[in-house]
Amino acid sequence: MSWFSKNYEKAALGGTMVLALGLVYLGWAQFNDVAQDFGNSLQGSGPNHSAVAGADLIPKTRQSMTQDRTLTPALDGERAVDLFTGIPLFIKSSAPDQPVDLLKDAPVHPPIPNVWWIQHHLDPGFADSPDRDPDHDGFSNLEEFLAKTDPNDSKSIPQLISKLRYVKDESLTWVLRPGYPDGDKFSFIYADSKNRSNKIPAGGMIDPNALFFDKEPMAQRFKLLGHEVRKEISKSTKVEMEVTWVRIEDQRPNKKGVVYEIPAPLNEERKNEHLKYDRSAVFSLEAIGLNGTEFKVEENTTFALPPDSPKKDFLLKKVLPGAVTVEFTDGQGVLQTVEIQKGRMPQPAE
Repeated sequence: MSWFSKNYEKAALGGTMVLALGLVYLGWAQFNDVAQDFGNSLQGSGPNHSAVAGADLIPKTRQSMTQDRTLTPALDGERAVDLFTGIPLFIKSSAPDQPVDLLKDAPVHPPIPNVWWIQHHLDPGFADSPDRDPDHDGFSNLEEFLAKTDPNDSKSIPQLISKLRYVKDESLTWVLRPGYPDGDKFSFIYADSKNRSNKIPAGGMIDPNALFFDKEPMAQRFKLLGHEVRKEISKSTKVEMEVTWVRIEDQRPNKKGVVYEIPAPLNEERKNEHLKYDRSAVFSLEAIGLNGTEFKVEENTTFALPPDSPKKDFLLKKVLPGAVTVEFTDGQGVLQTVEIQKGRMPQPAE
């Protein structure tokens, strides 16, 4: 048997490798010819040019890739035309066959003009578009429109007072009961709704213009101004009688100068006629991420919004169980007064 017969597979493999190397050489040689003939640039076709199909398109392709392909919206007058839908139109829910042109037709969501939605790049196409809050600052599109603030900027917000909710009243009820006089001097007993008390000890009668009590909860809170005797008709006996009335001035910072007139002695029957209150309101600020966070303010004291701000621009003028009154100066320097009902925020003026 011959060598070729014994080594047929090896000979076939070797022949294949030689053929492949030959094809590679021919391809390289042909490219050299094209590069030489056309200055290293593939172009043209035909008997005197490269035989590569479509080579004439390569320069055009290179040129095309260097061109600016930015899509610029067209304009119809001064209004942009959407590249896919033309001029954006909406339809009325009550008349789906009638398109709404935002620049020409009546407001989709009165009182907000249609152009406002366009200027702020907002979609008015939802039934609740006025109630939406795109910048998540707690103020709706309608509130931002009315306040002339930016609905897309969480730092551009209406006055925070509009989001102040009156949660509840936290009032301390108390009574101060003078005893029988000893000349110009009086004794006193204090009691409140937290079951706290103060009492002038035996022999410790209070002189006019003196502060009392010595201990908490009401240490040095009250000042005895004096007393006077008045003639009154008794409610029980219908008989005229003389009644001693003491005058006491409150020294608490938010009540400094308030004067109470109380009969001496103040008996149990008349105690409820002379109940007093230290009122506080519990608020929550329903904006800027503070929703549900409560804080307390005493009546006739200033406070800040947000509560941790150093500027206390608001005065809690009055607190009642059903409503509070707040005073503040607006952006134009005008003193404003708002009433907030319990469980609610200030209601916009109609």
